[in-house]
Amino acid sequence: MGSDETIVIIASAFGVVFTYWFFLAKKDKAVEASDSIDIVVEGGYAPEVIAIPKGKKITLNFLRTDPTACLEDVVLGDFNIRRHLPLNEKVAVELTPKHSGEFVYTCGMGMYHGKIIVK
Repeated sequence: MGSDETIVIIASAFGVVFTYWFFLAKKDKAVEASDSIDIVVEGGYAPEVIAIPKGKKITLNFLRTDPTACLEDVVLGDFNIRRHLPLNEKVAVELTPKHSGEFVYTCGMGMYHGKIIVK
């Protein structure tokens, strides 16, 4: 086996490991929220993962600072909620989750995602 083949094998192995880590092994830390939480909408959602208690009313305050048209709406499909997010205005979304689990929220086009973990 020549040195070219060895370099290709090593680079390929590195690519496989990096791809696994980037897409599957990264675990986002959930931000704990009890009454309300501010979510900045700027090229995505920050924080992206939120942990909230089951059966308690919580207010999610979305503040969109990104003029991208895709981020004009936020959709919480499992809660049947869709809200328009005007630029540089805070929009409050109240929910009282009745079931534990993981629930995804997205932009209007489904390109940007966040997650709510109900405990």
